[in-house]
Amino acid sequence: MGLFGWHRAVIKVGSALIAPEGKDCSGQFLLPIARYISECRQQGKEVIIVSSGSVAAGRGLINHGEVPSIAEKQAMAAVGQTRMMANWARFFDFPCAQILITHDDLADRRRYVNIKNTIRELLNNGILPIVNENDSVATQELKVGDNDNLAAMVSQVSDADFLMICSDIDGLYTADPRSNPDAQLLNTVDLVDASIYSLAGGTSNKIATGGMRTKIEAAEKATFNGVHTLIVNGRKGLVFDKLLQGEQQGTWFKRQASPKKARKHWLQYTLKSQGQIVLDAGAEKAVLNKGASLLSIGITQIEGVFHKGDAVNLFNIGGQLIAKGISQYSSIELSKIKGKQSQQIVDILGYCPSDVIIHRDDLVIL
Repeated sequence: MGLFGWHRAVIKVGSALIAPEGKDCSGQFLLPIARYISECRQQGKEVIIVSSGSVAAGRGLINHGEVPSIAEKQAMAAVGQTRMMANWARFFDFPCAQILITHDDLADRRRYVNIKNTIRELLNNGILPIVNENDSVATQELKVGDNDNLAAMVSQVSDADFLMICSDIDGLYTADPRSNPDAQLLNTVDLVDASIYSLAGGTSNKIATGGMRTKIEAAEKATFNGVHTLIVNGRKGLVFDKLLQGEQQGTWFKRQASPKKARKHWLQYTLKSQGQIVLDAGAEKAVLNKGASLLSIGITQIEGVFHKGDAVNLFNIGGQLIAKGISQYSSIELSKIKGKQSQQIVDILGYCPSDVIIHRDDLVIL
């Protein structure tokens, strides 16, 4: 299947494509990208956009000095975000959704789970999620290329298997092609290491400071988590036509493991379990043999103190460790709803953020 057998993609589109003049939104380069997204959706694939451009879109509406202050940039982002969303929405005949997040949201386990659930439900309902850094409240995150790394993080939280970074250059070169006529485009990168980072150049390299280093960082994060990554020139509409025809474009960074294996490693070894859940025989069978999510009715016992978004170990009634997963509920909440039907949760707690306790996508069999 290779690169073109993906099921769920995160497509990152930079400011150079959204606002090529450095202000206001433009559709100049977006139509081919939008057409590519529509064609992929018609093939049954799922797409999430990570879009820059809100600050540039609002620049002309906020009075500012030669170098805008943080507050001025935040105001630009606040007014520009609606313009950026409207600019995307006009290309599609299906609904789009806005998701504004920061790195802090992804670092917090409870908010991480909320973002994951929201993206999952949007995709289940055929809605196109459009993610952006929440620049109207962020401060140090307001820097060129930050959405490259954000896109890599979104690829992990959304369980994507493909990340495409659309830029204003063809991909990763052996040298700066604007100053070195002998520079060669790298079609494939097997592993991101120090030699690959060295190709980004120094701070005087406009391409590098414009984002090539952050694109390599994003590729390293994504490929480590089992996500194929592609850097393409979003200014060339023909690129997307060729991709639809199965022809590779730009620079392809090969993933280091399958998404399932990478996720299993992350769940099993990176996340520390904060508590234990004991399952009855029916829940054990459903989880182990049917690939089902864990429901509240199948829980017999809760041990330890944990919060929503924490990892927990799952045991059968014989005391055998069988699985590990990310809980949608805290230990206090689970102590009240264990053994109950899912439809009873809202009556007991007064709210029901999720019908399942651990979603099958957040669960690994041990």
